Amino acid sequence: MISEDFVNFINNEVLPHTNFDEDKLWPQIISLIEEFSPRNRALLEKRLQLQKKIDEWHCINPGPIQDMEAYKTFLQDIGYLLPNCEDFTIATTNADPEIASIAGPQLVVPLKNARFALNAANARWGSLYDALYGTDVIDRSGDLAPGQDYNAARGDRVISYAREFLDQAFPLAQGTHNDAACYHVNDGQLVIDMIDGQQCQLQQAEKFAGFVGDAASPTSILLRNNGLHVELQVDHEALIGKQDTAGINDIHIEAAISTIMDCEDSVAAVDPEDKIEVYRNWLGLMQGKLTANFDKAGRVFSRELAADRKYSGPTGKEFSLPGRSLLFNRNVGLLMTTTLVTDETGQEVPENIIDAVVTAVIGSIDLASETGYNNSRYDSIYIVKPKLHGPEEVEFTCDLFGRIESMLDLPSNTLKLGIMDEERRTSVNLKQCIKAAAERLVFINTGFLDRTGDEIHTSMHAGAFLPKNDIKQQTWIKAYENRNVAIGLACGLSGHAQIGKGMWAMPDEMQQMMQQKSQHPAVGATTAWIPSPTAAVLHALHYHQQDVYSVHRELAGKPPAPIEELITLPLLAAGEVPSKEEIQRELNNNIQGILGYVARWVEMGIGCSKVPDINNVELMEDRATLRISAKHVANWLLHGLCNKNQVLETMKTMAAVVDQQNDNTEGYVPMTANLDNSLGFQAALELVFDSASLPNGYTEPPLHKFRQQAKQRRQQS
Repeated sequence: MISEDFVNFINNEVLPHTNFDEDKLWPQIISLIEEFSPRNRALLEKRLQLQKKIDEWHCINPGPIQDMEAYKTFLQDIGYLLPNCEDFTIATTNADPEIASIAGPQLVVPLKNARFALNAANARWGSLYDALYGTDVIDRSGDLAPGQDYNAARGDRVISYAREFLDQAFPLAQGTHNDAACYHVNDGQLVIDMIDGQQCQLQQAEKFAGFVGDAASPTSILLRNNGLHVELQVDHEALIGKQDTAGINDIHIEAAISTIMDCEDSVAAVDPEDKIEVYRNWLGLMQGKLTANFDKAGRVFSRELAADRKYSGPTGKEFSLPGRSLLFNRNVGLLMTTTLVTDETGQEVPENIIDAVVTAVIGSIDLASETGYNNSRYDSIYIVKPKLHGPEEVEFTCDLFGRIESMLDLPSNTLKLGIMDEERRTSVNLKQCIKAAAERLVFINTGFLDRTGDEIHTSMHAGAFLPKNDIKQQTWIKAYENRNVAIGLACGLSGHAQIGKGMWAMPDEMQQMMQQKSQHPAVGATTAWIPSPTAAVLHALHYHQQDVYSVHRELAGKPPAPIEELITLPLLAAGEVPSKEEIQRELNNNIQGILGYVARWVEMGIGCSKVPDINNVELMEDRATLRISAKHVANWLLHGLCNKNQVLETMKTMAAVVDQQNDNTEGYVPMTANLDNSLGFQAALELVFDSASLPNGYTEPPLHKFRQQAKQRRQQS
């Protein structure tokens, strides 16, 4: 049976923009579901059987691994660790430059929120002045403190920072951009008049890419470095420009080169109503017609997709640059099912199958678009697949994509695949996973949050894990990050597909981000995740500082970290027990994070948001961070570092803390008013105390169950 609302959405809103016939398409979709659902269920069952064998082995061989060779042999014998495959090079074709040859930031945004989706799509370009002025990259103390009115001293510091960036990325043949009085174009060359009357050019003339307006007095100058563009906007009459010697009013940075429109970890979509909302936003993006209205300080604003940017080249020939980020759709993983479609027995079908079909059907509208709002200029549809466990599941996904292409008469490998290297069985078999998708792979990414959650779940019975922050400093995660780049390069991803790094989770701590995230391009990552358009602008500066492809040439041929390092477990040493104070502090931190996220997810349907931690530092939380915290508490419970009563009392205490932190949050439902009746609190209890029953430690089953109950309560009230 197919949801009536789903049928109406596809038939009335989607198919009129395609050449597909509903009478032919629906039987094909049903046939596809019947073909792939049993295989999907079999793969999930294999996960459980492998986990059962690992649990049994660790119960017999507890504690830190004493005999690594014996452990490796065990993993090989059960088919968890597979034999290495021969060397190969991926054969992906028709990947857009944003994936194949341009290195830069990548946004991840919940597709269920149209406003956020538009902000992210339009984050291809952003104001450097705004990003610096509004964040802690520029000191906020004393005379530099921002206020309601423009702070000229802070503005001067912003301009000084920006000029330093220009000197680094686009140095002049003589002098500095600080001394520029005028930028103009003469005989195809960018000429800079200096305040001392001298003229000079860029050290590297080829970094001048174009201009807008009259060559003698352009309104903008376009520069290009390491594949990324920077636009100097000149306006001698504007607030900043009239005070600037060269009239520069702002500097726009090409920032979020690509964006993942997320249907998964950052989204709370638990029924057909929610899911259709997600799909409708994807439709709006692929048509170029998505809009959003929102209220800010009593005024209603409207947002739509940005147009492409038009320039004159150095010699006057006109060209355009994309005004929007290249969009991926991150489908859900293999675990969850959906009531959008049920089989003849009433059983829900795998949600990822429906996601893939709808993403492709709607994506085909973009391929045929003549509106000027094309997403892919190379006729590809980009899908990120999360939480795959090993090459069998990658092969399943590729077969599913191939079957959909055949069904929709799309050329082979139109559906491109991004693999999240975020589950342990994928990490230890990464090369084999890449090989399984060698003709459609466009992306591998270290998702260190889910990867940490799976590390704890997989080895739950081995012993007590280190405190959560200490886990991040251990051998396994360094090997994990190293191998993702090294194996990606060995398989030929450089110049053909993205090699990515994970999220910066503190959206208000931009100074720290600028200090720490520079390491990502420095180690060969062509993209890395950031939580906001502002962060994208700032992180883009790192790709001007470092030519990632030169790093690839330096790393070429270097072997990855040994597999032994990757499978070294981050456990407390034998006999090591944290103090009572350390244990309670860890429980407070984990449980406050669990409740802060779950209460919003269940009662408000917020899949990803800034949640204050125990120290009131706002962190980006999603299901991946929840998985870590819930599994960590469950692990310490299992190994006796704490007891059930202590955890329960901590949960009650932290519920009061979270309620207080959300005192002014509109729509928030306090837990402590009635803990027994609080669906958010009950969901948190299940996540911790019923952890063993959650497949692979995933948090979706209880979250979906309690969110559905919360929606039913609201309908009945």
